[in-house]
Amino acid sequence: MERKTRVNAEAGKQEIVVTRDFELPLELLFKAYTDPDIVAQWMGTKVLKLDSKPHGSYRFETSDPAGNVVFRANGTIHEFVPGKKITRTFEMENTPFPVQLEFLEFESLTPDTSRLVMQMVFKSVAHRNNMLKLPFAQGINMAHNRLQEVAGKYR
Repeated sequence: MERKTRVNAEAGKQEIVVTRDFELPLELLFKAYTDPDIVAQWMGTKVLKLDSKPHGSYRFETSDPAGNVVFRANGTIHEFVPGKKITRTFEMENTPFPVQLEFLEFESLTPDTSRLVMQMVFKSVAHRNNMLKLPFAQGINMAHNRLQEVAGKYR
């Protein structure tokens, strides 16, 4: 299967740049990152909190079928410009990864298509490289495919 989400990680840098073009209008792509119901559907997680505004915060949690929490993430939203950008921290709890900084920029390409560029900045090159050792590119591509599918139903 083709990976529509592009992941760029230049050697020696502390960042990953993720780019994806969606067959969604800009407003709907942005809503897929800010509406708790839509986020829960495409991420396959429980949205415990999603306060989409400057100085807001979020908290996600995923459990296995037995009810055991297997993933928990949280962060603070530092900059929030509707339809344009979200700057936030991202922390995966109970992992060796420190907090990272994420810059999400949303762009309209046509009335029916849009682009997301996400710059993720890590504490060190080593932390960034450890993230890339995981099936990161495959996982984010799958998540974006699901976002396209779920958000497309809201047209």
